[in-house]
Amino acid sequence: MLNRVVLIGRLTRQPELRITPSGVSVTTITLAVDRRPTQTGQRETDFIDVVLFGRLAEVTCRYMDKGRLVAVEGRLQSRSYETKDGQRRRVWEVVADLIQFLDRPRDQEQLPSDAVTEAVPDGGDIPTFTE
Repeated sequence: MLNRVVLIGRLTRQPELRITPSGVSVTTITLAVDRRPTQTGQRETDFIDVVLFGRLAEVTCRYMDKGRLVAVEGRLQSRSYETKDGQRRRVWEVVADLIQFLDRPRDQEQLPSDAVTEAVPDGGDIPTFTE
């Protein structure tokens, strides 16, 4: 069986780093992903939650800003929880194992060299991060 998700979209808000009780870095970002245009030329947008752990979370929070274009690879995962009034809810989210920045920060020519863990194969300077 295969559970693989690839998304390209823009961050809808500034990422915030959290630390779990066991000391693991985590952040949840939301990507705005446009669908193909309809026959009338209109586009609908999906807003998809993506969870990043460890170094991926740290790098994303350090170098990403609202509006940045990114590619994410990962797996689709569901979890359920109970609301304060006792109702069960199910949430679907992508757990990322790779994030690639597809544009440059507006205020920087290039990311610092310590941010890059894997170079883009074509020799470009837009970094890719893997878990």
